[in-house]
Amino acid sequence: MVAERNGEIMAARLTSPTRHVHMRPDLQGVLTLRTALFAEIEPRKHGRLSLDGGHEMYWEETGRPDGVPIVFLHGGPGAGTMPVHRRFFDPEYFRIILFDQRGAGRSTPQASVQANTTAHLIDDLEALRTHLSVERWHLFGGSWGSTLALAYAQTYPERCLGMVLRGIFTCSPREVDWFLYGMGRIFPDAWQDFASAIPEGERDDLLSAYYRRLTDPDPEIHMPMARVWATYEARCSTLKPNPDAVRAISASPGTLALARIEAHYLANGAFLEVDQLISRADRLRGIPGAIVHGRYDMVCPVETADRLAQAWPEAEFTIVPDAGHSALEPGTRAALLDAVERLKGLE
Repeated sequence: MVAERNGEIMAARLTSPTRHVHMRPDLQGVLTLRTALFAEIEPRKHGRLSLDGGHEMYWEETGRPDGVPIVFLHGGPGAGTMPVHRRFFDPEYFRIILFDQRGAGRSTPQASVQANTTAHLIDDLEALRTHLSVERWHLFGGSWGSTLALAYAQTYPERCLGMVLRGIFTCSPREVDWFLYGMGRIFPDAWQDFASAIPEGERDDLLSAYYRRLTDPDPEIHMPMARVWATYEARCSTLKPNPDAVRAISASPGTLALARIEAHYLANGAFLEVDQLISRADRLRGIPGAIVHGRYDMVCPVETADRLAQAWPEAEFTIVPDAGHSALEPGTRAALLDAVERLKGLE
């Protein structure tokens, strides 16, 4: 079996069961971690794939045409991919595949929540894999990307060579409530700006209030709400304030897609059974994995990553002690690059 063979290699190369590896800047040299992303690179091919429900997916490839396939699953949902995402992977080894999920990035129709569920996204991944003639691939996903990676791997474990996941999110009611209300305990200023955009009488159900406005067809209604939603998340995503990142996300052309699709999935529990991704973690047995999570991730608290690590002992669990939610914070970036490096040889 593929999973059994990968599991044997992984046991020697990748893991100790549920091992917590605490990465500190002063230890990175000892652990031989690279901190610099790979050089900028342009796609060598790209295209569009027709999906059901009137959707069309943008996809691209970089790296070696005959390399080991690895697919990047972006966050949000609705955030889309960026050129920097190509740079987590060695282009001399990997066949690097990026795509924008339904309604996100360069996929069309942008910001659409019609025919947009987790089951659709899993089917889209399979459609892309088949379209690109990929037999098996590695999965790399952060935040919502980790949710989708887990859901896909639990559906098609035989297609997964290995997984690198960051900022674990399973869309449980506890996690959703934390995002909407709990973060205000740590970021009261950001939360007050987020909540004050909604009339006081509706603030006991911020998600429904935002979702109604974000799905309103009038740009005068949905765009201001999208900017507030995206700004709130960006302000809470890094260990240290990053005003440039906050300004960039709030002014991005993809702000509506991020906010609307994110609210759509949160309002529907990601179209999953409660705790499904943890309770079905036995389906991941034999798949090599790495879980990377910032100790001070306020968007997706580390407790969910810890639960996943307990349920999936094949995965090495790295807690980065000086990081929040962003993949580009130095400690998280280094741990992700190291985890991807250790996927080599698992094909």
